[in-house]
Amino acid sequence: MDKAKVAKDVLQLVGGEENIDQVTHCMTRLRFNLHDDNKADKAKLEKTPGVMGVMKNGGQFQVIIGNDVAAVYKELSGAMSGGKRMEASSDRPKKKRNPVSALFDFISGMFTPILPAITGAGMIKGIIAILVAVGWMSDKSSTYIILSAIGDGAFYFLPIILAVSAARKLGSNMYIGAALGAAIMHPTITALLAPGDTVSFAGLPVLAATYSSTVIPIVIAIWIASYVEKAIDRITHSSVKLLIVPTVTLLIMVPLTLIAVGPLGSLIGNGLSGGITWLFDNVSVLASILIGGTMSLLIITGMHYALTPIVIGSITTLGYDFIIPLMFAANLGQAGAALGVGLRGKNKQLKSLGYSTGLTAVMGITEPAMYGVNMKFKKPFIAALIGGAVGGAFMGIMHVKSYVITGLVGLPSIAAFISPQISTLVYALIGGVIALVVAAAVTYFMGIKEDSEEDAEAEAVTEEIATPAAANTSAVAATLIDHESQQAAVIPAQIMSPLSGEVKPLSEVPDPAFAQEIMGKGVAIEPSEGRVVAPVNGTVFSVSKSGHAIGLVSEEGTEMLIHIGIDTVKLKGKHFTPHAQAGQEVKIGDLLMEFDLEAVRADGYETITPVIVTNIQNYNNLEPAGNTATQAGELLYKLN
Repeated sequence: MDKAKVAKDVLQLVGGEENIDQVTHCMTRLRFNLHDDNKADKAKLEKTPGVMGVMKNGGQFQVIIGNDVAAVYKELSGAMSGGKRMEASSDRPKKKRNPVSALFDFISGMFTPILPAITGAGMIKGIIAILVAVGWMSDKSSTYIILSAIGDGAFYFLPIILAVSAARKLGSNMYIGAALGAAIMHPTITALLAPGDTVSFAGLPVLAATYSSTVIPIVIAIWIASYVEKAIDRITHSSVKLLIVPTVTLLIMVPLTLIAVGPLGSLIGNGLSGGITWLFDNVSVLASILIGGTMSLLIITGMHYALTPIVIGSITTLGYDFIIPLMFAANLGQAGAALGVGLRGKNKQLKSLGYSTGLTAVMGITEPAMYGVNMKFKKPFIAALIGGAVGGAFMGIMHVKSYVITGLVGLPSIAAFISPQISTLVYALIGGVIALVVAAAVTYFMGIKEDSEEDAEAEAVTEEIATPAAANTSAVAATLIDHESQQAAVIPAQIMSPLSGEVKPLSEVPDPAFAQEIMGKGVAIEPSEGRVVAPVNGTVFSVSKSGHAIGLVSEEGTEMLIHIGIDTVKLKGKHFTPHAQAGQEVKIGDLLMEFDLEAVRADGYETITPVIVTNIQNYNNLEPAGNTATQAGELLYKLN
C-alpha cells in the first residue's frame, strides 16, 4: 500500500482540509469530525485502494484502513498544513448534533488517544501475572515491584491522562486540565481525604474520596472546566490572559471538584460498577448472551465506547471486569465467520480473503473480516453474532472475568484473563473457541452467495483468457499446443508497452484481483491516448466481446493480459473498436484496439490498464524498466 497516496486520496475525498475539524485514529480507523459530512464522497472513498470501508457513527465520519492506519494517519498529518487540524479547531462553528451522537463522539475521542498507554500497561500487568503464576518471578522481588509500577502507573494516574485527553477533545487547554488532575491526585490531598477525617474548604465540607484510577470524576470536572475556562477567557483582556485564565480556572475548579464534582462522579462510577456486578451475579447467562451477541453491532454503531468507562471503573474498583471476555467472544465470532467464508467459498480470491481476514480477527483486528467479508455477504455476519452469543453464554456460565484492560481483544490479549486460578484463562480460551467454531459452522451451512460484481468481473476475464472465440478455435488450439511444448524451457522475454501513458504499480489498481496480483504480475498504465498495440511478437488468443480485455501468448511462451480500465465490461463494447481477433498473429506495435478514452472516463469508469503476465510462475522474476511514463512500443519490463 502506498500510504502517502491513500492519505492524499482520503484527504481529498472527505472534502479537503478545510472540511476537517478534527481527525484521530484508533487501531484500524481514521476518525474524522467534519464540518459538513455531505462534502465527503462516501462512494468513491469505498472504492479507493487502501480503504476497507466507510461509515458514519456517533457524529464521526470513519474511514477504515486496517493495520496500516497509523502510517496513513502520519502521512495525512503531514499533508495538512503541518497537521494544523489534527486537533479540534475552535475558530469555526460546530455543526449541530443530537446529544447521543455528541456523547459517543466525546467518549470515543477522549479514550481513543489514550488506548495505547492503558493497553500497554494492561499487557504488562498480564505478563507479570503469568510470570508469577508459573513461578518464574516472586511477588516479593524488586523486579516484580518495578514491573508492577510500570503496569500500574498509567492506571493510578489515569485521571491526569484522561484530563489531558478530555481537554484536548473539548478544545480547552490540555495543561490546565493536567494541572487539575494533578491537584486532586496530590499526595497531601490523598492523605487529607483519608476516610474518618473531617475536611472542609472555606467552611464547605469536603467528602472523603479516592481519585486514583478513577474515570468519571475527572471527566465531569474537565467538562465543566472547559466552560469555566472559556468564559474567563472571553471577559479577560488579552494582555493578562496568560496570568488570569489558568489561575482563576484552577482556583474555581479544584475546590469545586473536591467539594461536589468528585463525590458525585465517584457515586456514579460506583453505581455503574455495582449495577454491572449485580447483573452478572443474578442473570449472568442472559446478560452474556445479549452482550456477546450484540457487541459487533455496538462496534458498528460506535456505542461500544460507552462501555469503556464502565470497564475501566470495574477493573479499578473491583479488580475485574465481565465485558472484555464478551468482546473476546464477539471478535472470535467474526473470525470464525470469515474463516467459514474461506471454507465455503469457491472463488480462490474469496477463499484467500476469508482465511487472511479471519486470522487477523483472531489476533484482535476485526474490521477487515467484519466489513470486508462478513457484512458484504450478510449471512456470515449473522453467523458471527450467533457465535458471539453462544461463546458469551459459556463465558457467563463459567463467570469468566478480565483482570486487566486491553485495547486489542484477541489471542494476544489472553494474559488479561490470568488470575490466581488458571481455570479462568482456560475457560476464556474455550469460550473463544466455541464462538469461532459455531460462527464458522453456521456460515458454512448457511452458505454464501458469490455474485459480487468484482467476482463476476474476475471470472469473466479468466473465462475470456481460457476460452477463445469459437470461430478461431483451431488456430488458437494449434498455438496453445505449440506453447505447451515450450513451457518446460521458457526463455527470458522483453515486454514492450502496449499503451502510451503513466506507469503505475499494480497495487494502485482499484480491483483486488489485480492489486493483489492474484491473476498475475506486471504493471499498470494510466493511458494518455486510446490506442493499444501488441507488446510482443506472438498470437492473440482472446479478445473479449466487450473489447476491454485482450489475451496474447508470445513466441517465447509468455501469456499476457491487457485489461483496459476497471469494470469496463459493463460498457458491453461501447467506445471500443477491436482491430485484432483470436488466433491472429501479431508483431510488436501492431494495432490491437482503439477506444474513446475520454468517453470511457465520462461514463464514470477508471481507465487504468493492467498489463500482466498470467503464467508468471514460469519465471524467476519480473523486472520493470523503471520509467514513470512510457510510449507505446517502449520497453515496459523484462522477464527472467
